[in-house]
This record gives sequence, C-alpha cells and structure tokens, in this order.
Amino acid sequence: MLQRSYKSDLEAGCDEAGRGCLAGPVVAGAVILGKDFSHDGLNDSKQLSEKRRKELRKVIEESSLAWAIGIVNHEEIDEMNILNASIEAMHRAISKLQTKADFLLIDGNRFKPYASIEHKCFVGGDGRYASIAAASILAKTHRDDLMASLHTEFPQYGWDRNKGYPTKEHRLAISRHGSSPFHRQSFKLLDSQMKLF
Repeated sequence: MLQRSYKSDLEAGCDEAGRGCLAGPVVAGAVILGKDFSHDGLNDSKQLSEKRRKELRKVIEESSLAWAIGIVNHEEIDEMNILNASIEAMHRAISKLQTKADFLLIDGNRFKPYASIEHKCFVGGDGRYASIAAASILAKTHRDDLMASLHTEFPQYGWDRNKGYPTKEHRLAISRHGSSPFHRQSFKLLDSQMKLF
C-alpha cells in the first residue's frame, strides 16, 4: 500500500510523462488526494497495464480533491531542454489546481521551487506516495491520448503503439520517412547505424 501523505492533507503529488520520447510534448500531472481517498490498485503508472491506467484515471479525476495537467510542447522542449521542460510542465500543472496545495511531493531528484510552496523530491516517489502515483497515471494517460491523436496525422511512426519513445520501429520509421513537425530536433532521433534520408 502506498503512503497516503508525507506532511500535509493539502499536498500535491507531481510527476511527468514523456521525458525520454523523441516526439511530442512532455506532460505533467498534479494531484491532491482527499483525506478519505483510498484505492488498493493505485501504483506507479509504469507498473500498470494500459487498461488499468485508464480505469484509475477515471477514479482519480472523479475522487481527488483537485487535479490538473501541464503540457510543454516539442518546440519548447528544444528551446529550454528536457529537464527544464519537465519542471515547467509540473509548474503549469500546479498552477492550474483549483485547490491550492500547501506542500509538493515531486517524483525524481530535480525541481525548481514553485511560488512559495515548500517541496520535497523523491526518487521513485511514484512507487511510494499515492498522490505521486496518481499524478503519474494522469500524466501518462493524457500524454498517450495526445500521441494517439497525432498518430492519425502521422501514422507512419506508430505513435499509437510506441507513444513517441525511441523504439526500433520508431527509429526505423524516421530513417525511412524523415522527421515530422512534432519530433524534438534537439534529441538524437536516429541510432548511429541509421541514416536520415
């Protein structure tokens, strides 16, 4: 069972999805769980099936005290680098929470202070704290939806399956078709063995 809280009843868990992708945005979730929230199936999004994530997303959005999504697109990622973009996405999510958090639980080891809200970083926090796990599920499912939508425009890259991650299939498609307008040009899009035609 994940820990319910670290310090406060109004703490927001924050996590991002898409940091290692070659295309598309980085998406962050911020979630404040109510005092009575409890769900045995809640876990780090990477440990859950796609079906389970979608089921939990509905529970989280309907039952949490507040939740929000922050998005930083591929062009902004190229401008500010992926670390800054990931932190900015979390800031954007936190700023949209309808209930103001008084403490932030951040997944990972890097964060820049947001406003005057105290925070603490946790490596592997999405496997320790319920609010971070909830944020990871929202970030992952919202980003997957965005990539599925982009797939309808650019089906050759298989984004409905790889979600923009650097799979062999994805890199082979880039080598055959070139990059799309949604690829991150600051990233290494191809393995050194491949050529971009």
